[in-house]
Amino acid sequence: MAHPAQLGFQDAASPIMEELLHLHDHAMMVVFLISAFVLYIITLLITTTLSHTGTMNAQMVETVWTILPAVILVLIALPSLRILYMMDEVSNPHLTIKAIGHQWYWSYEYTDYDNLTFDAYMVQTPDLPLGGPRLLEVDHHTVVPADSPTRMLISAEDVLHSWAVPALGVKTDAIPGRLNQTTLTTSRPGLFYGQCSEICGANHSFMPIVIESTTLGAFETWSATMLL
Repeated sequence: MAHPAQLGFQDAASPIMEELLHLHDHAMMVVFLISAFVLYIITLLITTTLSHTGTMNAQMVETVWTILPAVILVLIALPSLRILYMMDEVSNPHLTIKAIGHQWYWSYEYTDYDNLTFDAYMVQTPDLPLGGPRLLEVDHHTVVPADSPTRMLISAEDVLHSWAVPALGVKTDAIPGRLNQTTLTTSRPGLFYGQCSEICGANHSFMPIVIESTTLGAFETWSATMLL
């Protein structure tokens, strides 16, 4: 999780988030180069003492400033479409979890297991464990095995919610009567925090999400314990 004073994205904890960070850096570099070029042209126009009033038919200039922006947009769009396809593609998941948004908590169903369901409520400040993040800790973590593709089926029971975990590059709307799908793969063990990112009511910011990525052996032990 990012430090509270950190400006920018959290450290990537999934291959999708790493790709999103690369796309962000790529787009920002393009924006920086365009801004620097425009600033240079503005400075040149302000400081020069020369003037030319005969540029009424500059077909070459018009051609360049029409084609060049199109090329720049293609350079940004191609990697963006690639990542969009990667985010929507779900093939051979090792685990399927259904997350249902309520006012104001999340419930989870591990559909590959019989009767492995639980609700995740925010831990109140007086009950926080030592070092637990305020307003982000829950009483039941959503445990997934590391390096295993996990399919998330997301819906809501009452109003619009949004299941978002920034470090994993996941943000999917939870809509009543509709089942949305996304995929995540954690690249390392750890705790990854998120929150409902939709204005779903007075307490929408008090329904956090905690993904606990563990080894496969630890996940099997946890699932066996939950089924007892």
